[in-house]
Amino acid sequence: MKINHLTAAEENLMKLFWTLNSFYLKDVMEQHPEPKPHQNTVSTYLKILVEKGYLATEKEGRIFRYTVAVPFEEYRNFLLKEVAENFFENSGKDIVAFLFRENLLQKEDLSDYIELKTESLISEKKEQKFEIAEEILNPKKDKKGKDKKKKKK
Repeated sequence: MKINHLTAAEENLMKLFWTLNSFYLKDVMEQHPEPKPHQNTVSTYLKILVEKGYLATEKEGRIFRYTVAVPFEEYRNFLLKEVAENFFENSGKDIVAFLFRENLLQKEDLSDYIELKTESLISEKKEQKFEIAEEILNPKKDKKGKDKKKKKK
């Protein structure tokens, strides 16, 4: 699914919709912080977000139930990839340097992440070794292969 860009206003509303996940127009009006927008304004944005594919609708009697169609994580990944492409030439090294320079990332954060990643890689390799050993110790007999040999004879 292709994700389209959102305006600032659409993105602000989507933040509320991601918390609600499934809702009616009245739920939006109740949950929206002050100052509350006019109901017609929210209705217009709902229509736009349905057209862009961010929301899905289901008619229940005379009203619509809206459901989030693009999860927050998917939208966040889209935005981060766009930033990486447009501002960092897809360089992870440049992104990390920027995060350090702006104090958004600390050395401890990175070392903790590397330790976690290393531990998970080690456990994955151990699991793979056991799978290979299991195949060697308990080979599965291929009945189809035997049938083909019998047909050839």
